[in-house]
Formats: sequence, C-alpha cells, structure tokens
Amino acid sequence: MTLARLAELHGVATEYAPSEGVTVRVPDATVVTVLRALDVDASTPEAVAAALAAAERDARERLLPATLVLWRGEPAPRALDGLPPGTALRVTTEDGARLDWSPDDPSAPPLGVHRIEAQAPDGRSSRSTLVVAPERLPQPPERVHGLLVQLYSVLSARSWGMGDLGDLREMAGWAGRTHGAGFVQVNPLHAAVPGAPVDPSPYRPSSRRFPDPVHLRIEEIPEFGYVGPEYRAELDAVLQEAGELRERVLNKGALIDRDAVWVAKRRALELVATVPLGPGRRAEYCDFLAEHGRALEDHATYCALAERYGHHWRDWPAELRDPRSAEAVVRTDGELAALVDFHCRLAWLTDRQLGAASRAAREAGMAVGVVHDLAVGVHPDGSDAWAGQDAFAAGMSVGAPPDAFNARGQDWGLPPWRPDALAASGHAPYRGLLRGMLRHAGALRIDHVMGLFRLWWVPEGREPTEGTYVRYDAEAMLAVLVLEAHRAGALVVGEDLGTVEPGVREALERRGVLGTSVLWFERDWAGDGRPLAPERWRAGCVATATTHDLPSTAARLTGEHVELRHRLGLLPGELGRERAADRAEVAEWLGYLDRLGLLPEGIGDEEAEVRAVHRFLLRTPARMVGIWLPDAVGDRRPQNLPGTWDQYPNWRLPVADASGRPLTLDELAASPRLHRLLDLFGGPGAGARTEG
Repeated sequence: MTLARLAELHGVATEYAPSEGVTVRVPDATVVTVLRALDVDASTPEAVAAALAAAERDARERLLPATLVLWRGEPAPRALDGLPPGTALRVTTEDGARLDWSPDDPSAPPLGVHRIEAQAPDGRSSRSTLVVAPERLPQPPERVHGLLVQLYSVLSARSWGMGDLGDLREMAGWAGRTHGAGFVQVNPLHAAVPGAPVDPSPYRPSSRRFPDPVHLRIEEIPEFGYVGPEYRAELDAVLQEAGELRERVLNKGALIDRDAVWVAKRRALELVATVPLGPGRRAEYCDFLAEHGRALEDHATYCALAERYGHHWRDWPAELRDPRSAEAVVRTDGELAALVDFHCRLAWLTDRQLGAASRAAREAGMAVGVVHDLAVGVHPDGSDAWAGQDAFAAGMSVGAPPDAFNARGQDWGLPPWRPDALAASGHAPYRGLLRGMLRHAGALRIDHVMGLFRLWWVPEGREPTEGTYVRYDAEAMLAVLVLEAHRAGALVVGEDLGTVEPGVREALERRGVLGTSVLWFERDWAGDGRPLAPERWRAGCVATATTHDLPSTAARLTGEHVELRHRLGLLPGELGRERAADRAEVAEWLGYLDRLGLLPEGIGDEEAEVRAVHRFLLRTPARMVGIWLPDAVGDRRPQNLPGTWDQYPNWRLPVADASGRPLTLDELAASPRLHRLLDLFGGPGAGARTEG
C-alpha cells in the first residue's frame, strides 16, 4: 500500500480497467521503473518510505498546486479554499503587470498564463503558474463539410513526386469555391527525422513544432526566379529529375519516394539560397527569427548537426548532446553556422507557404479553413527530444494497453513528456507547441486526445503489456489548449476513438473540443448493438465514414479490406469466418440505409452505397462532416495498415480511382464521381463562418 500511495501522489497507476468490470494490477517492477523515470527512488522499502514522506510533506506544506486554472466566468479554483485565512495573493501577468487579487474579486486577472504568489500569515509562501482561460472554445455555428486529405498523396502536374503546399493552396481554393467546403484537414506536416530512409509515417516526427520543408513548392519561393545563370543548368537538371519523380508515381506505378523528393528539393533549395534576400524579405526573415527565438535555433542546430553526425544524437560527441554547449560549438564553426542559418530559412519559407494556403482557404469562403493535425508524440532521436531532454521521460515510450483488438498492447516508440517537468515550466513546451501549430490553422486536430489526461508508459525493454498509465494535469492541459486556440480563433478536434476512460469525453465537450465519430463504430453499444440512429449521434464531432488508419469506404463495402488483411497474415481468425462476419456487418448497415430511404438506387451499386453512407452522415447533427478524399473517387487501398511495416506501402500511396490508377489533383477536381458525391453537400455557400 505504501508503494501504491507513492505512485498515486506522482500520477502513476498501479491498476487499470481494460473493460467494464475488469481490473488488471500493474506489476510492482513497472511502477518502480516509471517512478525512477520521474526521479523518484522506490527501489527498496526504505526508499519508498522516504520518498512517500517527502511527497506528503510537500503536498502538506505547499500553499498552491503547481498550476492553478481559472476559467473565465466560473468560480475560483477550489484549490484556493484551503488557504489559511489572511493569505495574500499577488499575480504577475504575462506582460509584466502586478496586481493583488482575491478569489472573491469579480475583476479576474486577464486571459493568459501568469505567475501567482501566495503569502500566508505564518510566513509560508508559494509560487505557481496561473492559467486564465475562456470557458469554452469557439464552435462552427452551422454544419460545415470538408475534405480529409493525406497531402503527400495528392499530386498535381506541378508537384515533385508527392503533394506539396502549392497543392494544398490549390485544393483549398477549389474545394471552397466549387463545392462550398468549409475545411480541408491534412495529415501532420511536422518535420521528419533527417537521413535516409526517412520514416514515411507523419505520426513519428522529429519535431512537432516546426514543419517539414519537403512540403515546399520550390517554384513559388520568390528567389527561385532569380537564380543566377551560372546555376541554371544545374537547376534545370533538378527540375527534370522532379518531373521524372512525378511521372514515375502518376504513370509508372512507383510508390511515393520521400527520400528522392527531398534530395531533389534540397539541392534546389541550396541553389535558391545563392540569391540574396531583398531588404523587405530580409526584414521579414529577421522578424521570423526573433519571433521563434531559441526554439527555432535549437531545431535548426539539430538539423545541421544531424547532417554532419547522423540523427542519433546520443552518439554525437559529448559536447553536442546538450543544446547549450552545442550552441557554443556552432558559433566557432563557420560551416555549421551556415547550415543552421540554412535550416532556419527553410523553416521560414515553409511557414510562409503554410500561411499562403491558409489565406487561400479563407479567401475561398471556407468557414474553418485548413485543419492541421498534431501527432501524439515525437521520435526519440529527433529534434524535439534533443532540444527538450529535461521534459521527456528517459527510458519510456508511449503506447496502449492490451484490449479486445490487440491482446499484446502497443508500443509507439514515442518518449512521453514528464508531467512534473511540464508543471514546473508552466507548461512552456506545450504552449510553444500549440502556438506553432495554430499559426496557420483554422482548426487543430489532436491525435489521441486522451493523452491530455493520461498516457500508457512502456518501460524500455519491456512488453507493452508491462506498462502503466501516467496521469497529466488535464485541467491545466485543457486550459492552455483552450486559451491558445481562443487566441488563434481556431476550433479544436480531438481524435477520441478507441478506449476512453469515463469522464474524458464529457470534459472535452464541456470545453468545446469536438470529438471524432466514424460510421462503422457508431452503434448502440448500451442497447441492442445495432447501428446508432443518426439523430442519436453527438453534435459536437467531426462525423466521417473512415480515417487514415481504416479501410476506404469502397473497400469496406466490397470486402476487399478482408482479402488484403488475409494476404498479409493479419486476420485474427479463419478467412471464411472473417468474410462472413464482415459481409453481415456491411449488409446490416446497407439494409439500415435502405430503410431510411438513403439508398434510392438500391443495394449492389458500390458508388451509390458510398453516397448513401454520406447521406447518412448529413442526417446526423454533427457540426462537421468530413469526406475522406479517396472515398470520392472509389480508391480501394488504405493509406496506412496498422500492424504492418514493410509488408504494405504505408504512407506512400497516391490517391487512385477504383481501378488503382493514380489521379492528379486536376483529374480529381474534374472527376464525375467526385462531383456526384460532393453535390450531396450543397455546393458553394454551404459553409458558415466560425463564431465565438
């Protein structure tokens, strides 16, 4: 019980419930290892007793919690109720103003992240972070619809072997003006870990704070047109190579080769960098450097060092493993300093094109605009992990416990943030991340949004079954999220699929975080288990037929996803039984759609059935309806097949038609099948502006 109490004080679970009525005890060895990652010694009974005494003494003597949250328009935090009578509170706001404050004072401190100090009559004092946040996030006032897109998969006649930010800008303008779309949601555009081969998954990035320059449209960089004649032949050769990359993907059956695309773009960017910036552009670049400060410098320094020493930063020379000592080394190395500036410039150029895509979406009448995706974590060998070592739990990885779908659990290979380090810094890494992501976002999708509350930590060298949950200060995480999204005027969408602990969806809904509802998972689980009636769906969600981790709707309807999983050895049971179960599920849904009058063409026409699925989504009260772009043209292949690595080309497929022929963005825009589906959504003017 002593170990359990110590673990509880540090947010470490000693048991968990994988399903209702089932409780699993976490091995003591796991608890001890996780506590060690939080700098708590629980290796012996004596150590546990000493650590527990220290933790209880700290909890008893501390006047304020590490972070205090004040929701605008709501009562003062209950944590203030236990303060000794006569305790004085002084707030230093984020802009430096100082004010005395009482919880009974109707004029609360302004919105922001402030410092608060409590001074008790007995001489005790305590300093904490005070987050003052709006009560609720803005919401779309009416139904909006939009496209769900893996940007790399949508190539135009101008992109270099994978979709880019120029394609995103074109797509936003087309979808908004022609089809009245209110948003375009893209995969994470985070910076990838450098070096070949690049991990193609956008959900295991080097940095979540800075975008990847592989998404740049090279020809739209202003300096591109002024490359000197001495470099033109080389630039022309790079452009020819880019055309060949595009041709191989679109017409020769090749997979998207991110490594080859980056090699070509990197050389082109080096040539473009030979053109001096004009005075106005130089001033704009300097403003960008000043705005992003040390975070950008650290990221660019990591990129430069990774080019010279490889991306495994733990193997670098000792003086380079720490960002501050590495900074001193770079200052004395002209070549490295030039590389750092080059990578800073790439971040700036990418940011500019992200902004252009966002403006194009708004100018096209989109109510929301571009929805950016925030991955749940970062690669342990990447930029963020190097620059913020103190904030990450050493020897730990984020994953998922065993459940009905995966008896072995999951290890995602992503180091988790330490909740104590976040609290001690006033959640500074989290705030900086959100501000960076929201710069050009009409909305932010948060992958595995349950991670704001708790994450499954897996100790290094252990199976995922031997992990445990570690709890975060969800109130503070939510308050910072709401505050930063409010400042950016952006919506927030949480990916809340899978196992969700009780109370999480309610807490998110209360603060205006929209959920994610996928048709095939929406059943009356508390009743007869049949498809959930459309009017019973929640309004606060993005409703969709599928996601990047699931079969396309055409593959689901035809059963092709079962055949694919069988070929790859991924079926949990015998093929015949799996086929029968899948056919029964699809038949149940199609029968229901038919009874609702949503399938006037009758069962048996796959394209008509896809339209019926989307008619159903439109009948729900969902505030946002997402159309998976491959569904609009009958693509049968998933973009990602969980549980595979080399067996399937995850994250490397271009959008294709029902026959598997890749389609350019221009062909997508002209597709009769796509128009027949999107015509269901009402055309231009169907969206509505966001309101607070």
